[in-house]
Amino acid sequence: MLKPYACQPEDSRGRLHDERISTFRSPFQRDRDRIIHSSAFRRLKHKTQVFVEHEGDYYRTRLTHTIEVAQVARTIAGVLGLNTDLAEAVALAHDLGHPPFGHTGEDALAELMAPYGGFDHNAQALRIVTKLEKHYADFDGLNLTWETLEGIAKHNGPAISDKGSSHSYPSRADLPYALAEVDAQWDLELETNASAEAQVAAVADDVAYNHHDLHDGLRAGLFDEDDLCTLPVIGECFAQVDALYPDLDRTRRQHEALRRVFGVMVEDVIAVAQNRLTSLGPESADDIRHMDGPIIRFSKPLYQNLKAIKGFLFERMYRAPTVVVERRRVTAMINALFPLFMEQPELLPEEWLEEVALARQEGGDRTRPEAKQALARVVLDYVAGMTDRFAIQEYERLIGRAL
Repeated sequence: MLKPYACQPEDSRGRLHDERISTFRSPFQRDRDRIIHSSAFRRLKHKTQVFVEHEGDYYRTRLTHTIEVAQVARTIAGVLGLNTDLAEAVALAHDLGHPPFGHTGEDALAELMAPYGGFDHNAQALRIVTKLEKHYADFDGLNLTWETLEGIAKHNGPAISDKGSSHSYPSRADLPYALAEVDAQWDLELETNASAEAQVAAVADDVAYNHHDLHDGLRAGLFDEDDLCTLPVIGECFAQVDALYPDLDRTRRQHEALRRVFGVMVEDVIAVAQNRLTSLGPESADDIRHMDGPIIRFSKPLYQNLKAIKGFLFERMYRAPTVVVERRRVTAMINALFPLFMEQPELLPEEWLEEVALARQEGGDRTRPEAKQALARVVLDYVAGMTDRFAIQEYERLIGRAL
């Protein structure tokens, strides 16, 4: 049974385009299913989490990461009496806007798009689910509910805030164009918190990548168990395993310790949320939205411990020499492909040429800034939608020099 502060399916603010209500699925279940069946979701299979996709079958991809986030989100939401379907839908959609090559690709595209309205993967996810998916007869996009769109836009906190968050902007004038366009079409109340379900999806994202990046870093040989044992929480979990299973082989020892780290994070989030929900007593989903800060979060002690773990991963994994070399290589690919398509948009696939024509019609004279901006946004949609594998293939086909 859902708690009063959960998002109730019958109280959904609906969809931008009216549709007949399903007789056997709630609005949020339909959102979840549409996301799973989208083209953008399938492409996550060949998009990087940290390592470039082709480096090994055992490393996480953006798809396996997303599935893990959804699993954690359902677990936490279920315990707290929240709407598990909405939490899952937001979790499944939260990375749809990621370009090839993970955050490296995002950084490159953000710089390239700075003159044309900016780039942010959350904003791009909204663009995908409201415009770029073109499968339905009656509308572009997936026509998701307001609550799911809100969750995609604000799961990391208010999108407009003067608190200087890395996930927010000072005013509407500073928003990436993709987010501004959706908000102009349907007010997502960007100054407020997201629903508790979307907040759960955000914390589930942290839990998942903190856990699996440790696994992947060990497998890649970027650090070993002795390194991890010096870190808070992780060292204690290894000690527990060693006390219970003194002769355990290395692989099982790693898994047993890291699954305990996973459990510590999930249990901490649940305990903090239960205490805050009890003390603050929200009576509706809107009460959650208008609270002073998120209600779903880690405790302060664990948050500090996780900062130490993230700092370790940053130095030893995200900035490891082999990863840095690969980051430079794929950044060069993005920096070559984007201007090539800007100069020669006819190189885009045939199905994209109609978008190019519309951009030119919208922008007018090709020498005007508006025309270049309109074209850049089409090129961005194409490049950001690439998988790692396809981006590498396109680079080799169109440019061909070794990097």
